[in-house]
Amino acid sequence: MRKAIERDELELYYQPQINLLTNEISSFEALLRWNNSEFGFISPAEFIPLAEDTGLIIPIGNWVIDGACRQIKEWTEKAGKPIRIAINISPKQFMQLDLVRVIKSSMEKYNIEPSLLEIEITEGAMQDTKETILILKRLKDLGIKISVDDFGTGYSSLSYLKQFPIDVLKIDQSFIRDIKYNGKDAAIITTIIHLGNSLGMEVIAEGVEEQSQVDFLTNADCEKAQGFFFAKPLRSQEAEEKFILILKTSS
Repeated sequence: MRKAIERDELELYYQPQINLLTNEISSFEALLRWNNSEFGFISPAEFIPLAEDTGLIIPIGNWVIDGACRQIKEWTEKAGKPIRIAINISPKQFMQLDLVRVIKSSMEKYNIEPSLLEIEITEGAMQDTKETILILKRLKDLGIKISVDDFGTGYSSLSYLKQFPIDVLKIDQSFIRDIKYNGKDAAIITTIIHLGNSLGMEVIAEGVEEQSQVDFLTNADCEKAQGFFFAKPLRSQEAEEKFILILKTSS
């Protein structure tokens, strides 16, 4: 894993986020993939915890930040309109001392609008409330979007909304999966959407795989959704050919 970046084995895949009201695409989530020369594709569920434990998540995370900023620059120019990309920041990476400097440096390097970069954090990155507030405030001062991934799965989610400068709520796919069969899941999703809308936050549903889920989310006024129903995560070139070039022709 230490040589994964050197050997060009890491790659960012991109999954579009669909506006459920207009069917337009203006944002993507960047997802890290590792194609090892010996073992083939290795699941992020396996290598991300390993990277966390060894401290390699820092250089890998910095590589992701640079790659996402470069992609924002390229796609925004090719599409002729702003394209936002969200990246996941691990708890250990979030607490590194020079995270803000690294992000600022990459944004300046590619001369992108800060609001086109979205940082996704989970509850694991929010345990030290005092430190978290300081880091998030510095990121917000740069103009970056902040989102909470897997919202609804933790115990303190509501308190985070009060304390932290959050722009986007991402509804965890575990709620979406059983939306047709579980009335509690449906009620929780509806509540999260209403809460986010009331607080002026964008709400994105993850793991959407069926038309019935799309219909439910649309009727509940959920702004965006992503999942295999719309598109699987794609390589940069594939995503560009399927979505970005279409955006350009439609503008």
